[in-house]
Amino acid sequence: MTVEPDIRVISPPAPVPPLWQNRNFIALWLAQVCSQLADKIYLVLVIALTTQFFQPPDQSISGWVSAIMVAFTIPAILLGSVAGVFVDRWSKKQVLIVTNLYRALLVLAVPSTTLMATGRLSGFMVLLLLTFAISSLTQFFAPAEQAAIPLLVDKSHLISANSLYTLTMMAALVLGFAAGEPLLTLASHWQPQWGGAIFVSLCYGSAAAFLFLLRPPDHCHLPPSRYRQVWQELRQGLHLLGQYTALRFALMQLILLFSVVAAMSVLVVRLAEVMPALDTDQFGFLLAAAAVGLGLGALLLNIGTRWLSYRLWSLLGCWGMGGMLLGLAFSLQSLWLSGTFIVGFGFFAALVAIPMQTTVQVMTPPEQRGTIFGLQNNLVNIALSLPLALAGIAETWWGLVPVLVALAVAIAIGGSLIATIHPTREAS
Repeated sequence: MTVEPDIRVISPPAPVPPLWQNRNFIALWLAQVCSQLADKIYLVLVIALTTQFFQPPDQSISGWVSAIMVAFTIPAILLGSVAGVFVDRWSKKQVLIVTNLYRALLVLAVPSTTLMATGRLSGFMVLLLLTFAISSLTQFFAPAEQAAIPLLVDKSHLISANSLYTLTMMAALVLGFAAGEPLLTLASHWQPQWGGAIFVSLCYGSAAAFLFLLRPPDHCHLPPSRYRQVWQELRQGLHLLGQYTALRFALMQLILLFSVVAAMSVLVVRLAEVMPALDTDQFGFLLAAAAVGLGLGALLLNIGTRWLSYRLWSLLGCWGMGGMLLGLAFSLQSLWLSGTFIVGFGFFAALVAIPMQTTVQVMTPPEQRGTIFGLQNNLVNIALSLPLALAGIAETWWGLVPVLVALAVAIAIGGSLIATIHPTREAS
């Protein structure tokens, strides 16, 4: 009796389709476009209503706008980390859909604040409460969106996915603030009182509609969180940061990056004011130049990810951003030179943001991604508060050139020091 050899045919793994053929990711990206545009246009809507209905004629708008920004920012500080813990326990798809639907409904209540008969201040306080509630829902949406990307995208395409995510975030910032006013004006021609709110609500609703198309492998098998578990899991998230130096390095680099970007977002209006051939209200052109640089940086990373490790890309980005800020500080009288350095600033910022965000996604266990991304958003927003508060004051006291030089030194030396403190290899 002869025994035939056990021959097993092992089929090769199925090829991973290109990112643009990933229907789940495309649905998530379209939802991101709608949601982030809605966030920016909502702020334009609230400021416009404040100017028209709440601001007294003899007062500056600055204090009113500051109150709106505080109401929009406080939830990120209070809820960012806690929201991430709950996101780990819930279906990412359900969180993404529900937060957009609730934001769509809350926006529809915004115009009613102008009809309150109890007084100007009380109507504005209700407007602030609605803004606080909408921003609170965003704190659940953001970590769910970031945690969903590695669930939907193969590891080999994470750099491309994060490049598109970062580009969309910057494009929404530019387009939302630049096109918000004309879009709201167009909507008000259709319905003077409610047109703007309906338009923003439709943006959030469209995001929810795209998310209904998701068919994700949603790895959410954890039991519902209880009050005591929330704080325990937050401690576990902090322990994870302590355990993985590459994860801690990436998070610190992102905090440093966004702190410098926050300072530049305050200074960009002043840059437009001092540059020749630009008016103050044309600062959007400078944001657009930074977005072009960001796109070029993302393109380079998609072509040459393997040339350097993620750590070296981020260090190159920090040094490059420092060089671009120095060049900008001493070329303010030349629009072309200044524009070139701003494009370069965006280019090198991409070399920090995209690899570091990918590192966080790769290094974090799937069941803790919501916690880590919530903690990341929390720490970033806390870190942003200082440069947002001090950049304008520092420019007023010392001038634009010294502040730009200080930012250049901070990003170049800060990035190098973080790398020195965390001398470890990362999985790239």
